[in-house]
Amino acid sequence: EVQLVESGGGWVQPGGSLRLSCAASGFTFRIYAMSWVRQAPGKGLERVSVINNSGGITSYADSVKGRFTISRDNAKNTLYLQMNMLKPEDTAVYYCKRCTSSSDCMRSDYGGQGTQVTVSS
Repeated sequence: EVQLVESGGGWVQPGGSLRLSCAASGFTFRIYAMSWVRQAPGKGLERVSVINNSGGITSYADSVKGRFTISRDNAKNTLYLQMNMLKPEDTAVYYCKRCTSSSDCMRSDYGGQGTQVTVSS
């Protein structure tokens, strides 16, 4: 059974940092690209970042470029999202998702339950 479990969310002041983790199990993690998506209150899903299966290729939404870093540890079956210089508009539920390809994320199939990130003073 495919399982993706996010953790690391919480409350942080503007300008602060958080690191999200996504523990994967039930599939061969190292052969899939992975992504982080988020959903802010009252808004649709926004893809935040994608990383290919080896971790060598990453991409970011313009809204987080230069502030967020996606990474993965294939030995630990874990996906990460380092979030720096957080802004109130980063407030959202963050989900990790398994892409159906090793190299891009045109489609995704499984996702976790999400972790809440709240940025406010």
